[in-house]
Amino acid sequence: MAYTTIDNPELYFQTKLYTGNSSTQSITFDGSENMQPDWVWSKARSQSDNSAVIDSVRGGQKQLRSNTKDAELTRTDAISSFDSNGFSMGSQAELNSNSVTYVAWNWKAGGSASNNTDGSTTSSVSNNSTAKFSIGTYTGTSSAATIGHGLGAAPGIIIIKNRSSGTRDWAVYHRNLTGNNKYLKFNENVVEQTDTATFNNTAPTSTVYSSAGSGEVNQGSENFVFYAFADVKGYSKFGKYVGNGSSDGPVIFTGFRPSFVLYKNITTADSWFVHDNKRQGFNDENELMFGDITQAEATVNRIRILSNGFKAIDSDKGVNKSGDIYVYMAFAESPFVNSNGVPTNAR
Repeated sequence: MAYTTIDNPELYFQTKLYTGNSSTQSITFDGSENMQPDWVWSKARSQSDNSAVIDSVRGGQKQLRSNTKDAELTRTDAISSFDSNGFSMGSQAELNSNSVTYVAWNWKAGGSASNNTDGSTTSSVSNNSTAKFSIGTYTGTSSAATIGHGLGAAPGIIIIKNRSSGTRDWAVYHRNLTGNNKYLKFNENVVEQTDTATFNNTAPTSTVYSSAGSGEVNQGSENFVFYAFADVKGYSKFGKYVGNGSSDGPVIFTGFRPSFVLYKNITTADSWFVHDNKRQGFNDENELMFGDITQAEATVNRIRILSNGFKAIDSDKGVNKSGDIYVYMAFAESPFVNSNGVPTNAR
């Protein structure tokens, strides 16, 4: 059996750096393979600003912000098209302010969505069965419900937002939280939350996740979007580690050289932190971005990217406080060993 089914992760995930021009422009990816994105998460690097979360299922003019509770915004000058190898956009300030530098993290789902009736609530899902990534939308019921996610495997992480309400948090399920009644807030730097009304204290299955009606993910007659991922050996990993409080921190094995790492301390309140292989793209200069606040990019060295994972190199509570638990999601630049048995190297 092959080590991985995905030899070139750039078919399914790419990071792109670009500079805004306050006009229209088309962004072309840099990878060796063309990739038409379905989820674009963009953030200003050179100045403080809100993020932009846009996907092909809701449409390029529908924007959410990972750092706020805001309801979905309609922005006619946001993304005008998801192209065969990138995306085109207008002058929307949080995506394209003049001379501001940006990073966009981009994932490929399955293009057009279709109805999924695996759950008691019908969802509309775009699914990539190879990369195990799906984008879905549904309408809440205010009563116990199951929602089909389309992955065909139990998800490692589900990121959900109420699109209709500006008073509801982003809710994140991660399989390594301390119970199925726990969730994280994507828009806040708080510890894991306890609420059986959100995920119904039931682990997701290979087809559905479960919710009650009074939590963050199933209010009656309100609209939702979710982003769900399951592990693919050599391409994606959703796990946890425990900090040791040292600059010689733990090594976290992923089975690939990461191109993207998002992590969160669930024991002590701190932000969601993001690293990728483009900013600046060499050890130990793996620049820090923030998922839950507007702050610009920080030049802080917190992790070292390895051929088979990453290593914490700072004792800061955001990455490596002694005894604290951290959860993460990571995607590959290249698998540790490809399907032909050829190993990769660290940077």
